[in-house]
Amino acid sequence: MASGSGKKVLIVEDDRNTAALVATYLEREGFQPIQVHDGQEGLERARRESPMFVVLDVMLPKMDGWEVCRQLRRESDVPILMLTAREEEIDRVMGLSIGADDYVVKPFSPRELVERVKAILRRSGQSTVKVLPRLTWQGLEMDLEKFQVRVDQVLVELTAAEFKLLHALMKTPGKVFSRGELLSHLYDNPEAVVEKVVDVHIGKIRQKVESDPAHPVRILTVRGFGYRLAEEE
Repeated sequence: MASGSGKKVLIVEDDRNTAALVATYLEREGFQPIQVHDGQEGLERARRESPMFVVLDVMLPKMDGWEVCRQLRRESDVPILMLTAREEEIDRVMGLSIGADDYVVKPFSPRELVERVKAILRRSGQSTVKVLPRLTWQGLEMDLEKFQVRVDQVLVELTAAEFKLLHALMKTPGKVFSRGELLSHLYDNPEAVVEKVVDVHIGKIRQKVESDPAHPVRILTVRGFGYRLAEEE
Protein backbone atom coordinates (compact mmCIF):
# COMPACT_ATOMS: atom_id res chain seq x y z
CA MET A 1 0.00 0.00 0.00
CA ALA A 2 1.36 3.38 -0.95
CA SER A 3 1.54 5.92 1.84
CA GLY A 4 0.41 9.54 1.71
CA SER A 5 -1.85 10.21 -1.27
CA GLY A 6 -3.23 13.55 -2.43
CA LYS A 7 -5.37 15.42 0.09
CA LYS A 8 -7.14 12.43 1.62
CA VAL A 9 -7.42 12.03 5.39
CA LEU A 10 -9.11 8.83 6.56
CA ILE A 11 -11.19 9.23 9.73
CA VAL A 12 -11.98 5.90 11.42
CA GLU A 13 -14.42 6.77 14.21
CA ASP A 14 -17.63 4.94 15.20
CA ASP A 15 -19.24 8.06 16.70
CA ARG A 16 -20.69 9.67 13.59
CA ASN A 17 -21.05 13.11 15.17
CA THR A 18 -17.39 13.15 16.19
CA ALA A 19 -16.32 11.94 12.74
CA ALA A 20 -18.42 14.61 11.00
CA LEU A 21 -17.03 17.35 13.25
CA VAL A 22 -13.43 16.32 12.59
CA ALA A 23 -14.19 16.12 8.86
CA THR A 24 -15.63 19.64 8.85
CA TYR A 25 -12.52 21.14 10.44
CA LEU A 26 -10.21 19.22 8.12
CA GLU A 27 -12.17 20.41 5.08
CA ARG A 28 -11.71 24.00 6.19
CA GLU A 29 -7.95 23.43 5.94
CA GLY A 30 -8.21 22.04 2.42
CA PHE A 31 -8.05 18.33 3.21
CA GLN A 32 -10.39 15.72 1.72
CA PRO A 33 -11.77 13.67 4.63
CA ILE A 34 -13.10 10.13 4.24
CA GLN A 35 -15.30 8.90 7.09
CA VAL A 36 -15.71 5.23 8.04
CA HIS A 37 -17.19 3.82 11.24
CA ASP A 38 -15.65 0.43 12.00
CA GLY A 39 -12.13 -0.94 12.11
CA GLN A 40 -12.48 -3.52 9.35
CA GLU A 41 -13.81 -0.99 6.86
CA GLY A 42 -11.16 1.48 8.00
CA LEU A 43 -8.40 -0.96 7.14
CA GLU A 44 -9.96 -1.79 3.78
CA ARG A 45 -10.45 1.89 2.85
CA ALA A 46 -6.88 2.71 3.89
CA ARG A 47 -5.61 0.02 1.53
CA ARG A 48 -7.88 1.18 -1.28
CA GLU A 49 -7.59 4.96 -0.92
CA SER A 50 -3.93 5.31 0.23
CA PRO A 51 -4.65 8.42 2.36
CA MET A 52 -1.98 10.92 3.34
CA PHE A 53 -3.07 10.67 7.01
CA VAL A 54 -5.22 8.47 9.26
CA VAL A 55 -7.20 9.64 12.32
CA LEU A 56 -7.96 6.40 14.17
CA ASP A 57 -10.22 5.80 17.19
CA VAL A 58 -9.18 3.06 19.62
CA MET A 59 -12.62 1.64 20.51
CA LEU A 60 -14.13 0.45 17.22
CA PRO A 61 -16.56 -2.30 16.21
CA LYS A 62 -15.34 -5.34 14.20
CA MET A 63 -11.65 -4.51 14.72
CA ASP A 64 -10.20 -2.21 17.38
CA GLY A 65 -7.90 0.69 16.60
CA TRP A 66 -4.84 -1.06 18.03
CA GLU A 67 -5.13 -3.88 15.50
CA VAL A 68 -5.88 -1.50 12.63
CA CYS A 69 -2.77 0.47 13.54
CA ARG A 70 -0.62 -2.67 13.72
CA GLN A 71 -1.74 -3.86 10.29
CA LEU A 72 -1.40 -0.46 8.68
CA ARG A 73 2.09 -0.05 10.08
CA ARG A 74 3.17 -3.39 8.61
CA GLU A 75 2.06 -2.17 5.17
CA SER A 76 2.69 1.58 5.16
CA ASP A 77 4.39 4.53 6.83
CA VAL A 78 1.23 6.66 6.61
CA PRO A 79 1.03 9.00 9.65
CA ILE A 80 -1.52 7.85 12.26
CA LEU A 81 -3.14 9.92 15.03
CA MET A 82 -4.96 7.81 17.64
CA LEU A 83 -8.13 8.96 19.44
CA THR A 84 -8.72 7.50 22.91
CA ALA A 85 -11.35 8.11 25.58
CA ARG A 86 -8.90 7.03 28.28
CA GLU A 87 -5.91 8.90 29.64
CA GLU A 88 -3.92 6.09 31.23
CA GLU A 89 -0.21 6.07 30.44
CA ILE A 90 -0.45 2.46 29.23
CA ASP A 91 -2.73 3.56 26.37
CA ARG A 92 -0.29 6.26 25.30
CA VAL A 93 2.67 3.89 25.48
CA MET A 94 0.83 1.15 23.60
CA GLY A 95 -0.28 3.45 20.81
CA LEU A 96 3.19 4.82 20.26
CA SER A 97 4.83 1.41 20.58
CA ILE A 98 2.76 -0.11 17.76
CA GLY A 99 3.54 2.75 15.40
CA ALA A 100 1.10 5.61 16.00
CA ASP A 101 2.63 9.06 15.50
CA ASP A 102 0.56 10.83 18.16
CA TYR A 103 -2.63 10.53 20.20
CA VAL A 104 -5.47 12.81 21.37
CA VAL A 105 -7.62 12.13 24.44
CA LYS A 106 -11.39 12.64 24.19
CA PRO A 107 -13.03 15.07 24.57
CA PHE A 108 -10.72 17.13 22.37
CA SER A 109 -10.68 20.42 20.50
CA PRO A 110 -11.17 19.87 16.74
CA ARG A 111 -8.88 22.81 16.05
CA GLU A 112 -6.13 21.27 18.16
CA LEU A 113 -6.56 17.96 16.35
CA VAL A 114 -6.17 19.63 12.96
CA GLU A 115 -3.06 21.46 14.15
CA ARG A 116 -1.61 18.15 15.32
CA VAL A 117 -2.33 16.62 11.91
CA LYS A 118 -0.53 19.50 10.20
CA ALA A 119 2.41 19.30 12.61
CA ILE A 120 2.82 15.55 12.04
CA LEU A 121 2.72 16.07 8.28
CA ARG A 122 5.41 18.73 8.56
CA ARG A 123 7.58 16.40 10.61
CA SER A 124 7.05 13.57 8.15
CA GLY A 125 8.09 15.78 5.24
CA GLN A 126 4.62 16.12 3.70
CA SER A 127 3.27 19.58 3.03
CA THR A 128 -0.17 20.58 4.21
CA VAL A 129 -2.75 20.99 1.49
CA LYS A 130 -3.77 24.23 -0.13
CA VAL A 131 -7.28 24.70 -1.44
CA LEU A 132 -7.38 24.48 -5.22
CA PRO A 133 -8.15 27.90 -6.80
CA ARG A 134 -10.75 26.43 -9.18
CA LEU A 135 -13.39 23.69 -8.90
CA THR A 136 -15.48 22.36 -11.79
CA TRP A 137 -18.39 19.91 -11.83
CA GLN A 138 -21.10 19.21 -14.40
CA GLY A 139 -21.17 22.68 -15.93
CA LEU A 140 -20.44 24.46 -12.65
CA GLU A 141 -17.17 26.35 -12.34
CA MET A 142 -16.07 27.98 -9.09
CA ASP A 143 -13.11 30.36 -9.00
CA LEU A 144 -11.99 30.59 -5.37
CA GLU A 145 -9.55 33.43 -5.98
CA LYS A 146 -12.00 35.69 -7.84
CA PHE A 147 -15.02 34.60 -5.76
CA GLN A 148 -16.95 33.83 -8.95
CA VAL A 149 -19.28 31.06 -10.10
CA ARG A 150 -20.19 30.23 -13.69
CA VAL A 151 -22.98 27.95 -14.83
CA ASP A 152 -22.44 26.58 -18.34
CA GLN A 153 -19.86 29.39 -18.78
CA VAL A 154 -22.37 32.08 -17.73
CA LEU A 155 -21.40 34.17 -14.68
CA VAL A 156 -23.93 34.10 -11.80
CA GLU A 157 -23.96 36.22 -8.65
CA LEU A 158 -23.94 34.37 -5.33
CA THR A 159 -23.99 35.82 -1.84
CA ALA A 160 -21.14 34.95 0.52
CA ALA A 161 -23.28 32.34 2.30
CA GLU A 162 -24.41 30.78 -0.98
CA PHE A 163 -20.81 30.65 -2.19
CA LYS A 164 -19.66 28.89 0.99
CA LEU A 165 -22.41 26.28 0.79
CA LEU A 166 -21.81 25.56 -2.89
CA HIS A 167 -18.08 25.33 -2.19
CA ALA A 168 -18.68 22.69 0.49
CA LEU A 169 -20.82 20.62 -1.88
CA MET A 170 -18.43 20.94 -4.83
CA LYS A 171 -15.38 19.83 -2.85
CA THR A 172 -16.86 16.37 -2.35
CA PRO A 173 -19.47 15.60 -5.03
CA GLY A 174 -21.81 12.80 -4.01
CA LYS A 175 -21.18 13.22 -0.28
CA VAL A 176 -24.37 13.71 1.73
CA PHE A 177 -24.17 16.75 4.03
CA SER A 178 -26.53 17.15 6.95
CA ARG A 179 -28.00 20.59 7.52
CA GLY A 180 -25.88 20.85 10.64
CA GLU A 181 -22.70 20.14 8.69
CA LEU A 182 -23.58 22.79 6.12
CA LEU A 183 -24.34 25.30 8.87
CA SER A 184 -20.85 24.75 10.25
CA HIS A 185 -19.48 26.18 7.00
CA LEU A 186 -21.39 29.41 7.63
CA TYR A 187 -21.19 30.05 11.37
CA ASP A 188 -18.69 29.57 14.18
CA ASN A 189 -21.56 28.61 16.48
CA PRO A 190 -23.94 26.64 14.22
CA GLU A 191 -25.86 25.17 17.20
CA ALA A 192 -27.46 28.59 17.76
CA VAL A 193 -28.85 28.78 14.21
CA VAL A 194 -32.10 27.22 12.97
CA GLU A 195 -31.28 24.48 10.43
CA LYS A 196 -34.05 25.70 8.09
CA VAL A 197 -31.68 28.54 7.17
CA VAL A 198 -29.82 25.99 5.04
CA ASP A 199 -33.00 25.17 3.11
CA VAL A 200 -33.50 28.84 2.29
CA HIS A 201 -29.94 29.23 1.02
CA ILE A 202 -30.09 26.02 -1.02
CA GLY A 203 -33.34 27.19 -2.60
CA LYS A 204 -31.69 30.45 -3.68
CA ILE A 205 -28.63 28.62 -5.04
CA ARG A 206 -30.88 26.37 -7.10
CA GLN A 207 -32.56 29.40 -8.61
CA LYS A 208 -29.15 30.38 -9.94
CA VAL A 209 -27.56 27.07 -10.95
CA GLU A 210 -30.46 24.82 -12.01
CA SER A 211 -32.27 25.00 -15.35
CA ASP A 212 -35.47 23.97 -13.54
CA PRO A 213 -35.15 24.75 -9.80
CA ALA A 214 -38.34 22.79 -9.06
CA HIS A 215 -36.68 19.66 -10.45
CA PRO A 216 -32.98 20.04 -9.57
CA VAL A 217 -30.39 17.79 -11.19
CA ARG A 218 -27.24 19.30 -9.67
CA ILE A 219 -28.03 19.92 -5.99
CA LEU A 220 -30.13 17.02 -4.73
CA THR A 221 -32.20 16.67 -1.56
CA VAL A 222 -31.63 13.67 0.69
CA ARG A 223 -34.96 13.53 2.48
CA GLY A 224 -34.82 13.67 6.24
CA PHE A 225 -31.11 14.47 6.26
CA GLY A 226 -29.70 17.16 3.98
CA TYR A 227 -28.20 17.70 0.54
CA ARG A 228 -25.58 16.43 -1.87
CA LEU A 229 -24.13 17.37 -5.22
CA ALA A 230 -25.12 14.94 -7.96
CA GLU A 231 -22.41 12.51 -9.00
CA GLU A 232 -21.24 12.08 -12.59
CA GLU A 233 -23.48 9.88 -14.66
